[in-house]
Amino acid sequence: MPIKNRFAETHADITAWRRHLHTIPELQFDLPQTAAFVEEKLRSFGITDITTGVAQSGIVAVIEGKTNASGRSIGLRADMDALPITEATGLEYASKTPGKMHACGHDGHTAILLGAAQYLAETRNFDGRAVLIFQPAEEGGGGGNVMVEEGLMERWSIDEVYGLHNMPGHPVGAFAIRSGPLLAAADEFDIIITGQGGHAAAPHEAIDTNLAAAHVVVALQSIAARNVDPIKNAVVSVCSLRSDTDSHNVLPQTVRLRGTVRTLDAGIRDLVQDRLEAVVAHTCAAHQCTADIVYARGYPITVNADANTAYAADVAENIAPGVDRDTPPIMAGEDFSYMLNQRPGAYIMLGNGDGPTVHHPMYNFNDDAIPAGCSWFAEMIETRLPA
Repeated sequence: MPIKNRFAETHADITAWRRHLHTIPELQFDLPQTAAFVEEKLRSFGITDITTGVAQSGIVAVIEGKTNASGRSIGLRADMDALPITEATGLEYASKTPGKMHACGHDGHTAILLGAAQYLAETRNFDGRAVLIFQPAEEGGGGGNVMVEEGLMERWSIDEVYGLHNMPGHPVGAFAIRSGPLLAAADEFDIIITGQGGHAAAPHEAIDTNLAAAHVVVALQSIAARNVDPIKNAVVSVCSLRSDTDSHNVLPQTVRLRGTVRTLDAGIRDLVQDRLEAVVAHTCAAHQCTADIVYARGYPITVNADANTAYAADVAENIAPGVDRDTPPIMAGEDFSYMLNQRPGAYIMLGNGDGPTVHHPMYNFNDDAIPAGCSWFAEMIETRLPA
């Protein structure tokens, strides 16, 4: 089965929906315009089983197949939120809100699921229930976890769950997937280093927190280089270093480091946290400073179930031959992981073509990928719930 003809016919409409969503980016759980637009479209398709306000601004809609002898329900998820980035594309449909931008393609994901919803509501050529999950707050808010905690899987009796994400740098409409860990656990750390402030001209009378911080930044790189098995993956990145002074001649009392840890293995995740805390404490002690460490575990590892990965890849192969079934893992995080921890399923990458990567002010979702994405969502329902 190639691209479904219906999506060639509705491509212009779905593109218009996507570009409208691009103009109204909203952040995390605060999605009044986005959620209202999604709900309005779903109702225009004749879908009546719609629950709003899930995880504050999420929407769950159910489409019944022609029959329901199986009693099974398949979940399809799209994220809706944008990023706190000022857009620099200059597009005619660019963000109308300064400081907010759909820089990760969630406008495209939402439009793709809406397109699939329209088709599934028209045809209902399946046995069971399609559960459409429009999720808020993927970008740092953990909206997927909130939906799960509010009983998403149990309330809608979801048996399997699937999602997709655009991938710049891969051919438009091409698919890539892997079984097992696909995206990393995303943890964060804050480190407050305290010494004794003083005059820069008399460093011997102070305890230099900048010097301690510099050694901490370097020492943290030894974790991945010398503690983690070389055939496994770990990233430790210090992303911010700030002191309590901007003066040219003051040694600061405190310095704050902030950063992230990314891992693809639960044991390595524990190891890195333990080593980070030890390295920071002992390095600071060696420089006569103290360290307060706050280590926060974020999104879990996104793990694709073996069987469901095969289902997803087979459907993708019929749409766009040449699926990459062993794409390398990505060290970015994704809160679809919470849903995959609850039910078997798979997450697939959809090629977005050449251009700026996600989270860049010049990024733009490629509308030419829409028919492939819609076809994949729709065919996952028809394949996993055959009429």
